Amino acid sequence: MKILVGYYSRSGNTRKMAQAIAKGVAEENVACDVKEVSDIKVDELLQYEGLIFGSPTYYGLMAAELKKLFDDSVKYHGKLTGKVGGAFTSSGMMGGGGETTIFSIFEALLIHGMIIVGDAKMQHYGPLAVGAPDKDAENTCMKYGKKIAALTRKIQGA
Repeated sequence: MKILVGYYSRSGNTRKMAQAIAKGVAEENVACDVKEVSDIKVDELLQYEGLIFGSPTYYGLMAAELKKLFDDSVKYHGKLTGKVGGAFTSSGMMGGGGETTIFSIFEALLIHGMIIVGDAKMQHYGPLAVGAPDKDAENTCMKYGKKIAALTRKIQGA
């Protein structure tokens, strides 16, 4: 079982979040690859049981670089059904469109038939950092990685 944490990051903030999420996945003893979106080949998506994607918030949406990966993934429509997915973002300010960015990623995951999970206690939709992730944001990312890994293991029966 393996999870991919894919991200686009111009400033490095989203990359730091991806690395913290991967630490959480590893704490659940689940294999994890962390990759910049430009290093992900669309065919690789089929190799993972879980896919977590992050992007900076640009006008309340994911970055074009991540959207291109999802656009290219159309050739695998229906082949990602039942995999676990997640999303995270970094934003320039509170109320700057972070939640809608996460929703834009969720839309692609749901159209692929993937399973996503919310959280009643933490950030409900997925981790969001304002600027560089502080210790609280990194902790939220690690917990999110653990939660996604545990759900993936449960669904896969491992």
